Amino acid sequence: MAETPEPEVDETPEDEMKRKFREALERKRNQHADSAAGGKGVDPSKIHGAHGPAASKRSFRRKSGG
Repeated sequence: MAETPEPEVDETPEDEMKRKFREALERKRNQHADSAAGGKGVDPSKIHGAHGPAASKRSFRRKSGG
């Protein structure tokens, strides 16, 4: 595991928050890159089966007569 640099003594709370967000974003990107490199064919989208063949094809008939 990589060594984390020691926090500076004069680091402001805003700088500390930004650093934590950057570290979290880096971890997230690394996790996403690792899962994409696997090539397992897993669909990363949250909605599954939204498009595709209909369960049953609907038929429309015109009424005869009047």
